[in-house]
Amino acid sequence: MFELLTGLGLALPAGLNAYIPLLAVALADRYTGLIQLAAPYDVISSPIVIAVIAVLLGIELLADKIPIVDHVNDLIQSAIRPSAGAVLLMASTDSVDSINPIAAMILGLLVAGGIHTTKTTFRPVVTAITGGVGNPIVSAVEDGTAITVTVIALVAPILIALVLIAVVALIIFLFRRRRRRRLARASAP
Repeated sequence: MFELLTGLGLALPAGLNAYIPLLAVALADRYTGLIQLAAPYDVISSPIVIAVIAVLLGIELLADKIPIVDHVNDLIQSAIRPSAGAVLLMASTDSVDSINPIAAMILGLLVAGGIHTTKTTFRPVVTAITGGVGNPIVSAVEDGTAITVTVIALVAPILIALVLIAVVALIIFLFRRRRRRRLARASAP
């Protein structure tokens, strides 16, 4: 159960920034006992892969703060973030017999993909409203959220159940609000 919550908790922030949870898992496996990656996932914690993830994280952190570049980055990340979520969920539940690896992969893709889709849906709104000035602020909040959720997933996975409930509620609220606004505009003369 805790492994599944850890995996879900790692897939969530992968939808915001694929490299934050990947780097955290790599470092946690290599230097702590918070997570133990089995083969073939243990390659994530090899020194060369840690270095590559760190470089990609640096690029992502910079690219996501620059208006227009952040939208191009989100387009590129549309395949990477859900894939990272799938890998993270599969890696964290590899030793658990209660979830099939294919089910873990699909669940990770859906969780990270859902978060990524929500992010890419609302980021252009931030750009339009603020003229791009709000992008670095929103990006920093997303990065902080990704770090926080990743740490919670590794240290206190039981709290991820609460995070999941909050995320689902927030997504439903935002989409309903957006739909109401669209309907109000359509019915206006």
